[in-house]
This record gives sequence, structure tokens and C-alpha cells, in this order.
Amino acid sequence: MQIGFTYDLKDDYLHAGFTEEQAAEFDSIETIDGIANVLTDAGHSVDRIGNAKSLIERLASGDRWDLVFNIAEGMYGSAREALVPALLEAYNIPVTFSSASVLSLCLDKALCKRVVASFGFKTAPFCEVKSLADLDRVNIEYPLFAKPIAEGTSKGITGMSKVGNRKELEKTCAELLQKYKQSVLVEKFLPGREFTVGIVGSGENARVIGNIEIIYGEKAEKGIYSYDNKANYQDRITYAYAVDSAAKSTEDAALAIYKSLDVRDAGRVDMRLDDDGEPCFIEVNPLAGLNPSISDLPIIAYKRGMTYPQLIREIIASSCERL
Repeated sequence: MQIGFTYDLKDDYLHAGFTEEQAAEFDSIETIDGIANVLTDAGHSVDRIGNAKSLIERLASGDRWDLVFNIAEGMYGSAREALVPALLEAYNIPVTFSSASVLSLCLDKALCKRVVASFGFKTAPFCEVKSLADLDRVNIEYPLFAKPIAEGTSKGITGMSKVGNRKELEKTCAELLQKYKQSVLVEKFLPGREFTVGIVGSGENARVIGNIEIIYGEKAEKGIYSYDNKANYQDRITYAYAVDSAAKSTEDAALAIYKSLDVRDAGRVDMRLDDDGEPCFIEVNPLAGLNPSISDLPIIAYKRGMTYPQLIREIIASSCERL
């Protein structure tokens, strides 16, 4: 099978003058080579297309593929992850992972929480702050948690994200609004255990491959999965595979949410326990990182005895099965 490969190479953006944080969601050459090598070893012909602009040029020149393996995150706007799938859908070219509409929905964290809540799943009380004037509408018990509404890789999450009063909330929201030029999601801080659940497959064939519980060390920022904590996880974070009843109920809820949102092929669902020990939805990543060394989904796979080539092949198998 001829497989096109779309991605945002981090080095390209760094060389163009973007900061490390701006390019945080983009992929290293280790990830690109790792995926391409697995696909080639499986007998496929791999065409490295690159980012959305390169894809547009290739489509305009008449190039086509049997399937496109897409991990391109995009650069601008709350629909940036949907750009590559939308282009391919317009040309009726099959693409891995979720549809453009699902990717756009899931990146808007407030909208996604509204949809998940409408399905009957539990999520922390929240509101969207578009300007500081909206702070008067925040009627949620402290402590609260504030983060940009449409970022990934914990961008915008710092030690200031957990706030204990109105003054701290105003300061944090002011900084986030100014820096990220987008709304701020403000929600009740959930004090319980935190999990990310790895899932592969689509529809009724989707299944949980495992979880990792995020355990914060003494050096971690306030017990939150911040940008710095994630970047410096070696001496701040322990990733543990949890097998108790709370972890099982969290996995069950995550899988049901994944299916309800029609996430496809693979993804991660982040969950945290509330005061009563009940699993609450935080967010879903339908375009989960696939770095073979440091990304959560491969780490979950390894803890359950699945190799990196097996994970990539399962993603391809899911795509081919539903197509």
C-alpha cells in the first residue's frame, strides 16, 4: 500500500524562529523515522509529505495515496488539527485517526466537555472566560484550575494554573488571555488520582490497552501536569500502571467517552477522580503523541507488553478495517 505521511517536524519550526514552547506539540525526527520505519518494514511504500502546506502543494500537483498516516498538529487556530484531515476528506483520500470534525471538537476543551456532559458522563463544573469581564460569571467553588481552551502538551499550564481565590484567578486569566489570544477554561480543581487511558481501534472494536497513573514527586509543581512537569518528568513524575477498582472504572468511563465521541484508530482520554472518588473527564487527545521514547500512548503500550511496531500496525489495521 502506498502511504502518505503528514507531520510537523519540530526542527523546521525551530529553524524558522519559533520558540521551544511554540513548537512543543510538533514531532522530532525520532518520531518521524520511527513511524516510517515500521510502515516500511510492514511492506508499505512511505511518501514523506510533511506539513499542511506541503500537502496542499502535493494535492495541487495531482499526487494521491492509498492512505495517509497523519500526525500533523497544525500551527494556528482552534481547528488546526483538523486542517490535514479536512483537505484529505475533500479529495476522498483515506486518512488515519479521527475525522476533521472530531479533531476540531476535541481541541476546543470547553465545547468537548459540553458534549461529553450531554452524553451523561461526569466532568468538573467549568466555565469559559473570554475576557476578564467574564470572571464575574465564575460561580464555582475554589480551588479552581485555569488553562488555555485550545492547547496541547500542557502548554499554558504552570504552577499558577491552580488558583485559590479571585485575585489569583484574575492574574492567571489575564496572563493566559494575553499570551495565548484565546479563551481560558476555568474548572473546579479535582483533587483525586489522575490517569491517562490509552485506547486503540474504532467503534465497537475500540479497546483499552492500559493506563498510566500520574504520580507527582516532591519537585513537581503543585501536583499538576504542567508544561514544566511534563518536560522534566524524569525527576518530577512517576508513571505507574494502575490495576485497582478505581483504575478499572476510569478505564471503562474513558472507553465509553472515546466511543461516544467517535474517536478512531487510537487516542488517549485523560481522567481524574473527584472528591467522591468518581472518575471525571478532563480531555481527550484523538491525535496522541507517538514518540517511541517519551509519548504517553507508547509508554502505556510498553507497560502492557505491546511493542512500538505492534502499536503502529494496530493503528493501520484499524484504519483499513473501518475503510
